[in-house]
Amino acid sequence: MIYLIIAVLCSVAVSVLLKVLRQKDIDIRQTIVAGYPVAFLLTLVLLKPDISAIDTLGAAWSIIIALGILLPLVFVILGRAIAAIGMVATDAAQRLSLIIPIIAAFLLFGEVLTGTRIFGLALGFLALGALVYRPQSVANGKDNHNAAASLTASAHQGKALSKTPLWLFSVWAGYGIIDILFKQVAKQGAAFPLTLFVSFGLAGLLLFIYLLITRVRWQGSALLAGLLLGALNMGNIYAYVRAHQVLSESPSIVFTGMNVGVITVATLIGVGVFKEQLNRINMLGIILAISCVAVLFLA
Repeated sequence: MIYLIIAVLCSVAVSVLLKVLRQKDIDIRQTIVAGYPVAFLLTLVLLKPDISAIDTLGAAWSIIIALGILLPLVFVILGRAIAAIGMVATDAAQRLSLIIPIIAAFLLFGEVLTGTRIFGLALGFLALGALVYRPQSVANGKDNHNAAASLTASAHQGKALSKTPLWLFSVWAGYGIIDILFKQVAKQGAAFPLTLFVSFGLAGLLLFIYLLITRVRWQGSALLAGLLLGALNMGNIYAYVRAHQVLSESPSIVFTGMNVGVITVATLIGVGVFKEQLNRINMLGIILAISCVAVLFLA
């Protein structure tokens, strides 16, 4: 059970770190690129991939290249979403990405879509809609100056709110696609540790080249934070894998505990520590998200 708790805490800690970095106006792209060498080395030490089997990856290379591009991109999007809407809704959307592989299994791979799964998917989409809901607030100015200030503030708020669904759905779609890619690599016989090892290395290299091309101004604080990000990211993955191994006879505990645990802990920290504001519709979205995880497991 300790591995499951570590996996949940590491996952939420990644979101907390990205939120703090955003508040301090630190370039998250640099933090991400600095985190990949750490994750790369930890994968080598902890998961011990069989590097000699790299020639056997074959057709999986196209998927690994896609992962090399998507992994850092989704991390950047995750940081943007946390800044725009907060870690509570963003982590919930990330967990709800589990419905995308289920839809893909039905549409692309011919699996049967049961009534229970349809109900779970409906709950998931309702949860996403509830999580992005933000009421339009209209201020009543007492004079022209206050009215003008209110209009200006409303304009800025409206622009920020207009991007909220985009960031949130990008997190949802991005993590869902990555999950599908990992599942397809596994089906082709490529070992998960080796796939992760190569994907981390490629992701870090591609992002580093991109930052060099854009002539980024390097920040020491961003690179230092990357060491922590890489350790937390790998800690999450390693603990989750070990939880499945230790609780091999109870995968339901790992699946449900991970998803519900992240949503719950993120909500407690987001509201309690960062004072994120959740309206009643957003709270309903959190409840629907937890219900979606439970129903899809039972399906």
